[in-house]
Amino acid sequence: MEISSKENTHFFSNNTVLPVDRSSFKSESSASKEKQSCCGGIKIFLGALSFVYFAKALSGSYLKSTITQIERRFDIPSSLVGVIDGSFEIGNLLIIILVSYFGAKLHRPRIIGAGCLIMSAGTFLIAMPQFFMGRYRYERFPSTINSTVSLSPCLQDKGQTPLSALEKSQAKINAGCEKEAGSSMWIYVLLGNLLRGIGETPIQPLGITYIDDYAVEENAALYIGCVQTVAIIGPIFGFLLGSLCAKLYVDIGFVDLDSVTISPKDVQWVGAWWLGYLIAGVISVLAGIPFWFLPKHLPKPEGRKDSSTSSEHSKFIIEENKDQHTSSWQQAKLAEMAKDFLPSLKNLFGNPVYILYLCASIIQFNSLIGMVTYKPKYIEQQYGQTSSKTNFVIGLINIPAVAFGIFSGGLIMKKFRIGVLGAAKLSLGSSFFGYLLLLSLFAMGCETSDVAGLTVSYHGTKPMSDYEQALFSECNSGCSCSRNDWDPICGEDGVTYVSACLAGCQASSGTGKNTVFFNCSCVGTFESSQSSSAVVGPCQKGNECPKMFLYFLVISVITSYTLSVGGTPGYILLLRCIKPHLKSFALGIYTLAIRVLAGIPAPVYFGVAIDTTCLKWGSKRCGGRGACRLYDSSALRYVYLGLTLVLGTVSIFFSVAVLWVLRKRSSPQDETLSANGERGACGTKSRKDNFVNSDQLIQSTYWPEKETRL
Repeated sequence: MEISSKENTHFFSNNTVLPVDRSSFKSESSASKEKQSCCGGIKIFLGALSFVYFAKALSGSYLKSTITQIERRFDIPSSLVGVIDGSFEIGNLLIIILVSYFGAKLHRPRIIGAGCLIMSAGTFLIAMPQFFMGRYRYERFPSTINSTVSLSPCLQDKGQTPLSALEKSQAKINAGCEKEAGSSMWIYVLLGNLLRGIGETPIQPLGITYIDDYAVEENAALYIGCVQTVAIIGPIFGFLLGSLCAKLYVDIGFVDLDSVTISPKDVQWVGAWWLGYLIAGVISVLAGIPFWFLPKHLPKPEGRKDSSTSSEHSKFIIEENKDQHTSSWQQAKLAEMAKDFLPSLKNLFGNPVYILYLCASIIQFNSLIGMVTYKPKYIEQQYGQTSSKTNFVIGLINIPAVAFGIFSGGLIMKKFRIGVLGAAKLSLGSSFFGYLLLLSLFAMGCETSDVAGLTVSYHGTKPMSDYEQALFSECNSGCSCSRNDWDPICGEDGVTYVSACLAGCQASSGTGKNTVFFNCSCVGTFESSQSSSAVVGPCQKGNECPKMFLYFLVISVITSYTLSVGGTPGYILLLRCIKPHLKSFALGIYTLAIRVLAGIPAPVYFGVAIDTTCLKWGSKRCGGRGACRLYDSSALRYVYLGLTLVLGTVSIFFSVAVLWVLRKRSSPQDETLSANGERGACGTKSRKDNFVNSDQLIQSTYWPEKETRL
């Protein structure tokens, strides 16, 4: 105000020009300093937010990479693992409405900083059970472990085993039962993931709107694009970290690794899943520190101080406190903030395009979240790959394809100046061709491994429907075997046997991974009458399986890219069909619906469906069903891919409905304008209100679970 008054005085006076130039110079200098301060502050916030996006994407993708590790470590079924995975969405559900609606009125940087601390606490809590539940125990016949007692796999006469050895073994089992009876340590993993969901909630809505409020309008697109680009890098490092940790034995640093008798290819192998959570927790703590030192407000850019397209934050101050320029937020009451909540909600749900697109997104994310959650398990079980290789492939191949698809979608929108109708068509076409490609994966599977008594009989024919009863045959009738054990061996005939005892093996030599079993009465009984030998571990998949895995990777990458191309146009469609002042609230409701109706239930019912394809369940030390040891490959393929395709097909019908409503509510002239990129048409009554500036195109690179949309 002082500068302005001086300028007016000099303008209307007869003084020389020199004072006017000095005053003008001061004004320009002051504006330049303010602009530098603004740019400096927003760039610091941009760097901090990018790091937070990296941290949350890394920890989220790392959780996906450890699904099978957690299942084996805690000996739980896939359905329960799905509940653990869905607990993250429950954490979001608890506070998403409060954060998205009230968060913009409070100190946004500090709220984000607090969220990072909560997120790191949850990540550390997930890893804690490793330090309290004792060492990992896997099923192995005593002769394969370094032991002073030599036992025959086929216990034809229990008297051949020293009584003291049996008593000691039983005593150890009983002791283990007493320890396990009162512990369900997987609950800590669930609670930790719940905290992760709570802490992650404010990052996206508050961070993006903060940049949108205080960045120069022409730079906002670039800044938000940078944040989302970094968010894509996070999952790559998350899965690569999962690959590295999966190679390390779970109790590394606590046991002698030379005594470990299983390899990463064994279905009982558990990697150092907890190590990655400690690393991710430290990264989250570091990411949250800068936000505690950032201001609540930044100087407004000169071009946006009086702009009619100012943010919700600015409009709230202008409309409610026109005569007050200071401490307006301190005087605002919660009741005044909340009085427009229900009318805003009614406005959103009265928009048919928003509702139909919301339904299409919910069903599609049910498909994608379920598919992504169990993709590592599917690759491991279907193609016989290790957890380490599976995570490496997903992180290095699939996620870059997703990132490239997102970028391509935004580039197509900008290059061809596509409007709302074009965005709806592009989104629909992307989904259609993506799921069409997914259909071809039905032909790219491996046959179920030949396991005596489960997938083939001991005589080479198909077994009876009662799998448990089929485990016993004449060749092992003289052995005292347990049907609950899972200690697979590979016979010379290329058939896997559930245990050395069920294979009728009479003797063994060597220790650990080098153990060889001899005189196995069930091995080769169909081909010859002479008994054969076997080695530790299951037999490899068929010769065609590696080739099928390569085909699967190629189609999977193309499918990931195709589906991701439609994410950007779909997000633009969402933004342009709502009133600008409801933007943040609409995104909050959208995210809430995805979390509740897709993020929470999808992993659970996908897990339940996958459990139905299990042929052999593991047994807990104290009785009860543990994790699945062997799946029916064909049934798993049809259930996993079939459920994904059915949901995807239903979502396509809703997308067609969205396009139909848009065509019905827009005139031919509007369609022409939209195609030329001049404006989009969502409705004839309030096109100006519903239009969103094309700079918001860059915001389209985010949608829930984007980081792991594979």
